[in-house]
Amino acid sequence: MELAGVARRAARRVYRRTGRLVHVDADGSVVHGRPQGLERALGNLLENAAKFDPDGEEPIEVRIRRGRVTVSDRGPGIDVDDLARVFDRFYRADTARGLPGSGLGLAIVRDVAGTHDGTVFAAARTGGGTAVGFTVDASRLLPGANADPASRSTARSGRPAG
Repeated sequence: MELAGVARRAARRVYRRTGRLVHVDADGSVVHGRPQGLERALGNLLENAAKFDPDGEEPIEVRIRRGRVTVSDRGPGIDVDDLARVFDRFYRADTARGLPGSGLGLAIVRDVAGTHDGTVFAAARTGGGTAVGFTVDASRLLPGANADPASRSTARSGRPAG
């Protein structure tokens, strides 16, 4: 399946639930994997971005390159001391304890990445905010399908904008 399509479906769902715009910038990465799991992982990353960047002046960004999926926001960021633990089950940073959630969203992302022989990552974003995501192992990428960066859209509603 093409990761761009998975990202657009997750982006539309997040838009319907939160009203947040999501810009998807994707190459043509096609992977052998579990569509529901990948969509859930992307949805969890997008929901977190919407929750921690509630003002939402800029769209949430999804970037997909060669099986690496990065979701970026302009929220307050993740404290350096919390970066290593945000993917642990039930872990909630002090700044997140007053917000809805159970501390399972990023743990699910880690589990999905693991079932696709990938990894997870979280880092501060240049200019403020956070970049969080996962990789799918290169052995799961279908050859020749990742070179086309033409699959770009901004999901605003039930259909991506051109």
